[in-house]
Amino acid sequence: MLHQPIIQHAGIVDVKFGHDVQVVQPVNLYGCTIGDQCFVGPFCEVQRGVLIGNRTKVQSHSFLCEGVTIGDDCFIGHGVMFINDTFSSGRAAGGDKSKWKTTTIGNGVHIGSNATILPIHICDGVVIGAGAVVTRDITEPGVYAGNPAVKLRPL
Repeated sequence: MLHQPIIQHAGIVDVKFGHDVQVVQPVNLYGCTIGDQCFVGPFCEVQRGVLIGNRTKVQSHSFLCEGVTIGDDCFIGHGVMFINDTFSSGRAAGGDKSKWKTTTIGNGVHIGSNATILPIHICDGVVIGAGAVVTRDITEPGVYAGNPAVKLRPL
């Protein structure tokens, strides 16, 4: 017996766009806010409640989950993953949003391809190296890389 899957379509739903925003399809953007002169590449998902500041670029295959705020003049590289569930109870929180945490990215932050950003705060003027895993708040501008990400040098 053949079964039919439930098909859910990706698309752009209930998004607040600023001026001169460029989006390359296919994407899944819903319930988020994207500032002026931003770019969102293909195969990205930006979930409900995400705020993206002005002149920020989000490259292809990136995932911005609920609870993420990104400042102005940022660069989010290809395949960057933001996490809002730390599995604090030993398993995925699923739909229990009370267990989800938030992430705030300051202004002028550049995040390299395939970085993973756990629920943290990153101050203004930070560069995160490709493949880094950011597990703690970053409170000083500089270049960070590794797993877990550590400060390599000031800017």
